Formats: sequence, structure tokens, C-alpha cells
Amino acid sequence: MRDGYEGTGPGAITPDGCAVELYARLPVGDEPDIITAAVPAGAHMLELGCGVGRMTHPLLERGFTVTAVDESAEMLERVHGARTICSPIETLDLGEKFDVVMLASFLVHSGDLEVRRRMLDVCRSHVADGGCVLIQREGEDYHTNLPRERVDPSGFTIRMLSAEPVGDGVNSVRAEYVFPDAVWTQTFLARPLTKEEFEEALGEAGLKVDRYLTEDRVWVRAVPVGA
Repeated sequence: MRDGYEGTGPGAITPDGCAVELYARLPVGDEPDIITAAVPAGAHMLELGCGVGRMTHPLLERGFTVTAVDESAEMLERVHGARTICSPIETLDLGEKFDVVMLASFLVHSGDLEVRRRMLDVCRSHVADGGCVLIQREGEDYHTNLPRERVDPSGFTIRMLSAEPVGDGVNSVRAEYVFPDAVWTQTFLARPLTKEEFEEALGEAGLKVDRYLTEDRVWVRAVPVGA
């Protein structure tokens, strides 16, 4: 397990504390609608951190071509219909360009500054001229509106329990997922970013905000500087 990351519950747990069985149960939200509205029809997409394919599969159904990347072989075993690549995001170098590069799951909030820089550099190096990068940020009260819980219509409860400072602007965040027949927890490191800090990080990678796709500014469409 990666230092500062932990997961509990049934089934395989990835190095960053994600439970494969949990992610296989999570329902698809409105993310495919947000993505589809922001990119050209039939685009070739590079999905960084695809997990079990919760977004991959709906995007394939909508006619996109997806290359799905994850560092967990156990996660990728659940992905069907896409080209899959088992690799850490921050070291990826496919020598290819894509219409759309997607970095979801709040990965831009990595507690490790060097990992964040490398992830954004990978986004920039793999996006085609005229293409875009879609990034999912944390909500602006993600680390402060705690504890909080949400009951999903499908019948499980997500509890965000705490976000404790561990130094250098990083918090240790603890989440709990309660299903009728199982409970999973995940502890992970996350670095809160203001809108200005986020945009500065993009700029360091040669990217800039094209537009925020949602009112809460969680989903962002970025483009290469100069585009």
C-alpha cells in the first residue's frame, strides 16, 4: 500500500486504497452527459485512471473510442470494449495524441506535488492540436463541509468522515461506503486547491482553462496554451 493510503473491505484493494469490488458497484452519475456535451462526437479519448470502467463503458456506448489507463490490473480486468493499458499515470508515454484526455476522480489533487506535475504534463503531451483536456476537481467545500453523508438512490450511503492536515498543505481524507451487505473505507492524501492555485498548476503544464463545465466548477475543459 502506498504511504498515507489505506483501504478496508471485501476484495482486492489497490495501492491507493481503492476497493475494486466497491468501484464495480458505484452507479454512473451525470459525468457521461457532462463529457459528451464538452467534446466532439466520436472523439478518440485517453482516460487516465479509468478504474473498473464506470465512465469508460457509457462513453463507449455513446460512440467514443477510449484508451483506458489504470495502474491496477485488477481494475482493468473489469473494463471491456476499450483498449486498456496498465501503467501509473505520471509515467505514461504512449507517443500518441488524442482528441480528448480525461483526468477524473480528483486525481489533480494528488498530495505529491511532483506526481501532480507529471500527471498534468502527461495530459499536455498526449492531447492533439485542437484537442482538450477534461479534469474533475474537488468541490470547493470538499475538505471543510465535514462530516457529511449522502444516501444514493440505489441504496448505499457515502460518508466523508474527516480531512486532517498532515503537513505541506495536504490532508488525510477518510471516506466510508456503507452497503446493506458490506462496508468499505478509504483513507487517502489530497491537496486542496483554490481556483487560482488550480489554474496556476495548469499553466505550469502548458494548459489553460477553456471553460468550467458545471456551475460548481468541478468539471473543467482545458486546452493547450496558445490554442
